[in-house]
Amino acid sequence: MDKIIVKGAKEHNLKNVDIELPRDKFIVFTGLSGSGKTSLAFDTIYAEGQRRYVESLSSYARQFLGQMDKPNVEYIEGLSPAISIDQKTTNRNPRSTVGTVTEIYDYLRLLYARIGTPYCPNCGKEITSQTVDQIIDKIIELPEKTKLQILAPVVRGEKGTHKKLIETVKKDGYVRVRIDGELYDLDDNINLSKTKKHNIEVVIDRIIIKEGIEKRLADSVETALKLAEGLVLIDVIDKEEMLMSTNFACIDCGIGFGEITPRMFSFNNPFGMCKPCLGLGVKKEIDVDLIIPDWNKTIAQRAIVPFGADEEGYYFQIFKAIADYHKFDISKPLSEAPQEFIDEILYGTNGRELTIKFVSKFQGERTHVRDFEGVVNNLERRYIETKSPDMQAWIEGFMNDTPCPHCHGARLNNISLSVKVGGKNIYEVTNLSIIKLLEFLDNLVLSPKQEFIGRQILKEIKERTSFLRDVGLKYLTLSRNASTLSGGESQRIRLATQIGSSLVGVLYVLDEPSIGLHQRDNAKLIKTLRNLTNLGNTLIVVEHDEETMESADYILDMGPGAGINGGEVIAFGTFDDIKKCEKSITGQYLSGKKKIDVPEVRRELGDRFVEIKGAKENNLKNIDVKIPLGGLVCITGVSGSGKSTLVNQILLKGLHQKLSKTKVRTGKYDEILGIENIDKVISIDQSPIGRTPRSNPATYTGAFDYIRDVFAMTNEAKTRGYKKGRFSFNVKGGRCEACRGDGIVKIAMHFLPDVYVPCDVCKGKRYSRETLEVKYKGKSISDVLDMTVEEALSFFENIPKIKNKLQTMYDVGLSYIKLGQPSTELSGGEAQRIKLAFELSKRATGKTLYMLDEPTTGLHVADIHKLIEVINKLVETGNTVLVIEHNLDVIKVADYIIDLGPEGGDGGGQVIATGTPEEVTKVKESYTGQYLKKYLN
Repeated sequence: MDKIIVKGAKEHNLKNVDIELPRDKFIVFTGLSGSGKTSLAFDTIYAEGQRRYVESLSSYARQFLGQMDKPNVEYIEGLSPAISIDQKTTNRNPRSTVGTVTEIYDYLRLLYARIGTPYCPNCGKEITSQTVDQIIDKIIELPEKTKLQILAPVVRGEKGTHKKLIETVKKDGYVRVRIDGELYDLDDNINLSKTKKHNIEVVIDRIIIKEGIEKRLADSVETALKLAEGLVLIDVIDKEEMLMSTNFACIDCGIGFGEITPRMFSFNNPFGMCKPCLGLGVKKEIDVDLIIPDWNKTIAQRAIVPFGADEEGYYFQIFKAIADYHKFDISKPLSEAPQEFIDEILYGTNGRELTIKFVSKFQGERTHVRDFEGVVNNLERRYIETKSPDMQAWIEGFMNDTPCPHCHGARLNNISLSVKVGGKNIYEVTNLSIIKLLEFLDNLVLSPKQEFIGRQILKEIKERTSFLRDVGLKYLTLSRNASTLSGGESQRIRLATQIGSSLVGVLYVLDEPSIGLHQRDNAKLIKTLRNLTNLGNTLIVVEHDEETMESADYILDMGPGAGINGGEVIAFGTFDDIKKCEKSITGQYLSGKKKIDVPEVRRELGDRFVEIKGAKENNLKNIDVKIPLGGLVCITGVSGSGKSTLVNQILLKGLHQKLSKTKVRTGKYDEILGIENIDKVISIDQSPIGRTPRSNPATYTGAFDYIRDVFAMTNEAKTRGYKKGRFSFNVKGGRCEACRGDGIVKIAMHFLPDVYVPCDVCKGKRYSRETLEVKYKGKSISDVLDMTVEEALSFFENIPKIKNKLQTMYDVGLSYIKLGQPSTELSGGEAQRIKLAFELSKRATGKTLYMLDEPTTGLHVADIHKLIEVINKLVETGNTVLVIEHNLDVIKVADYIIDLGPEGGDGGGQVIATGTPEEVTKVKESYTGQYLKKYLN
């Protein structure tokens, strides 16, 4: 069958959609935010493909995979096995890295195990192994009456660790073994499998060498080596030690290796990991900057945050006693304190005793004479000793991840890091950016033997690394923690991994793979997507990017509006077909009938600035960045150029630290100037407005509080004695207790999918019958939650507090969403606009700095048009909006641009251009400026 036929799709807002999609083609689903694209692509087509695959498995297997709901669709024909690649971050596990997620690290481990050259971690010399014959020859060459013993590793799994446990056994020309204190002749039938679990010591007494004894000795030594798993320390009594091994050992330093295997290079395996940090590369340590965030405060003003400011309390009296000793006035700020005083406060008095008088909560006035361990040591001790998760969590608030002092972030032990390929250990290779890693592999000089062994492994590594480069991720390193990746980055990583798998006949469903990607790299991504269809796969991409749509075989446009006004297929065909469709809003923007205009006059920015001096976190090259206030400012640049680091890690956290006195660790910078020009900073991203279905637009914006007030003020409510809390579905009282205010009940079906049905008692209305009897203008509280924003705006037009909240949601293009729509059903773009509406409903101060990180994610160009209008409303009241953005429609309307680059990763982190969009286009080195030209024309 060469088609995928969807009949009667009704999931979410889909209105009985029928569509036929060609197989093995590149198809883009587009339309307004909330028009039903995701409902059709992911919640219907992909969900049914996954469900059918799971249903094909045995009931035994299905119980471990979980149950899958059948989407609300009559039938789908021609489905292939489906793979979803969405915007969810790949992995939040601290042990997961780009290398492990893409499986490139597995191949690197294999490469190092097979062709790696070991060096002594102590002296740096290349080390080699000896054969059994060479070791035996060495023993036989020793002078007569030489006493020696062979020691195996004391602890299994810790190669290179040896210890003498017994004296030499005096028995001429024989080898004996001591296992757990019991002595055996090697002629005895020793159970080798038993010895694997025990400490072993092999003892040789080389006193008499006679003709014919060499053979017996050689056989005994060979057996001893087998027991010792190849690694031995030959100790010539009263003379010297010689390290000899059938594996690898440094004779000079007495350091030995076990067999070099892939597990040696795994930081998740005890054989490879750095033991002090357990392979994490970081250790949680108390951060002095979090203990004392503001050095201009006095101790009485709670400068030392963990111990408060109770002047009669135990710790305050300790601090006072230390201050008296150092003749420091405790009423002065800590910035004026002598270093000796600060050291004793933080790290203790080192045995010097203090006399402390304090008031105990339970025992009244007390006196103690004792030394003080210091605030840092106190918190560290309590963190280890406490059994309370709450106490641990509280202390963690004063801790930060710092590089492990033993491995310095490499995660591996010294032995593993001393094996090299091309002069680099495995950590140094994973620290290279993708583009530099490819250069390293291309220029690798190997011996003929190494080349023969490593040829296939290198081929796999190069191919997978090339896929990462081709999807615009050439700036990443394999050592980068997966939890630090953006949604777009993690999606492209998974895309690269799928290409590497070379599957055929698969249905791939992607959610905006162009997110976070600069236009310069877009062509590479599109080429990569095309490769999937060339292999014989069907590709459905939910996307708004014009270049991607132009490259697709077909486009499906959903609409005509969003929410209840959407859910229909408006147009299906080629790029040119969509442009010609009069009903399609997408087509109108593609054809130029509708467009976002370039401002005729840009705002004159005044002399108010926030300036970051000496920014040097990650790849930022010690740069100074001056951000003008009172306008729309865009931070631009290629992917990985340092935009998010500058804005989120340095500016946002730095301002929070200064303005809100919050405990956050910022990126590295020298200082931030001009903080007095702003009174608060607000970050608005696309994260959900709530994690559960109980959160909705009405509760988030605060409109529901006022709505409950209205119902509590009705005569019926007063007569019954109902207060405001009666109209909440989250607490006992007015909610339906059968479903606990959810409105639905889950029924477990064992081997069939769980079924969600409306509550039998409240019929999905969430409230008790008595609560629903209270009406306002003929509507119950449940009826109000079921209203759209547009309907509610008319219903509450005479109540200003509610009307103002709803008006802002209407203004940001959310007229179609229901007040009680669960937050889990909202798209990222809808969630962000609800947050914007919430901020717009507040009284403007004129000195607020709003920060938005790629606000166009998930937005159709028509929605971007509305977004720009909302941003301008914020700016027109004197506020500043700082936006990290790749979308050229937003960039072209900015008042000021700060372009970073020129490349990503190591090649980025510099300011390439600043000024108006027109000024940036004149900078040849600016990729953003070159792509911006046609949008200004």
